[in-house]
Amino acid sequence: MAKPSHREKILTEGLRVVHQHGFGGASVRDIVQAAGVPQGSFTNHFGSKESFGLEIIELYFSNSREVMAATLLNDELPPLKRLSDYMDKNREHLQQDEMRNGCLYGNFTAEASDHSEPIRTRLVEIFTEVQHSLAYCLTAAVKAGELPADFDCNEIAGFIVSSLQGANLIAKGYRDVEPLNRFKHVLFSTILKHPA
Repeated sequence: MAKPSHREKILTEGLRVVHQHGFGGASVRDIVQAAGVPQGSFTNHFGSKESFGLEIIELYFSNSREVMAATLLNDELPPLKRLSDYMDKNREHLQQDEMRNGCLYGNFTAEASDHSEPIRTRLVEIFTEVQHSLAYCLTAAVKAGELPADFDCNEIAGFIVSSLQGANLIAKGYRDVEPLNRFKHVLFSTILKHPA
């Protein structure tokens, strides 16, 4: 089996370093040291730190897409179960580091979207794709009779994206999972509660 290229090492280790220290707080030197490669390797593979940032966002999003495919978009499972599983997977991912690092998308949105239009634009596209996946799941819940026929799936999907990002950020601040648990409880007990 071929050993990973310098490029792969820079991306995987760089993602970890940026997630821990922030995009601005992680220097190119920090990234190449973590990857164990010469500093010139970074400039050989990435035209700028911004282009590197875009690539680690894609690397992080590839995992998110897998989670969405297994949960929100998985037609084999009851729709609201899919949504519950999606939220649980999100929480489990953030708990891997005791809630210290938070969500990379939220971190980048807060830190880099004022300084990089390509990063800001890509984050908006990602939030939109997540919203579409949530709306797909909620539409399936309406069709399955789990939600009322007049339920505004797209509006609530947008609300879930915004609220989940807020809960992620507050959980990071508190270093506690409770904001995520509270959001899920309120979502399922009130907003997604089918009237009898």
